[in-house]
Amino acid sequence: MGGLLGAAPALRRFGSRRALTGAVVLIPAAIAIIGVAAVMHTPVIATVGFVAAGLGIGSLDVMANVEGTAIEVRIGRTTLPLMHAAWSGGAALGAGLAAACAAVRITPATQLFGEAALLLIVGVWAMRSVPPGTRAENRDASLSVRERLRAWASGWADARLLLIGVVMLGVELGEGSANNWLSLATIDGHGSTATVGALAFTAFAVSEAGARVFAGPVVDRIGRVTTIRVTAALGIVGTVLFILAPLWWLILIGIVLWAVGVSMGFPLGMSAAAQSGSNPAARVSVVASIGYFANFAGPPVVGTLAQHIGPISALWLVAVLFVAAFAAAGSLRPTSHG
Repeated sequence: MGGLLGAAPALRRFGSRRALTGAVVLIPAAIAIIGVAAVMHTPVIATVGFVAAGLGIGSLDVMANVEGTAIEVRIGRTTLPLMHAAWSGGAALGAGLAAACAAVRITPATQLFGEAALLLIVGVWAMRSVPPGTRAENRDASLSVRERLRAWASGWADARLLLIGVVMLGVELGEGSANNWLSLATIDGHGSTATVGALAFTAFAVSEAGARVFAGPVVDRIGRVTTIRVTAALGIVGTVLFILAPLWWLILIGIVLWAVGVSMGFPLGMSAAAQSGSNPAARVSVVASIGYFANFAGPPVVGTLAQHIGPISALWLVAVLFVAAFAAAGSLRPTSHG
């Protein structure tokens, strides 16, 4: 959350290339610090590393989405879902590298040091393609920190931003719940093996990434609002199928539709927020905060419900919030700002 709040001032002060480069240097440095903690078995050093990683990742998230939205505007096509597909691919690649390192008995510390070096080299190289200047607003560069915080807080009183946040809340709770509970619900709720539970989540991740890869032309044809309504409706159908279906192939269809349901909310919500008014970085940070909150807080809520009503029945909360996302989809309609 600190990274989300600091992204807009960093973009204004340093410009996009320098601010983004700072974030892509901070993240591998943080990973290396966590590697040192793994060698020394020191929780204090690990905490420092995780705090630094959170600051870097949070700020990079806002900055990258501001830059991605600027690219969309410049080329006149929807590209943010494809960029978020790269995030999904990176998550899968990271998990795969961890599994491979474990299989060949590479220590976690060695893995972290290697990944830090790789991320540093690739990240700094990639930043050469970012143009100088900034897509953040410069008009308030002379404002004090208190005045900037007040301006950011005013975004929380913007009805349209909050409705975009409802869309983010619905889909991100669905994504976070799948990340944390889909495999367990498949195993405990549907009586499947651990292998099938792992494959269920794999199907979810692949389906989400695939939807994002091919979504751009669809969004350009039917618009953000219709896209969110269609995907949210598919998400509702998918979660209901997963909860109620008695046959494995129907459960699999439910998983795929659930993944499609969560695929578009975050990238299209970020794009809509950035184009909804002045100071796109601050506006993106507001809806990103709501999305992060849903992703972090949603799974524990589902888990608490699962303790009382079971892991399958607890997922009705996901279906309900898909309904909320469907209802708030109109907030993503383009305005005179973009």
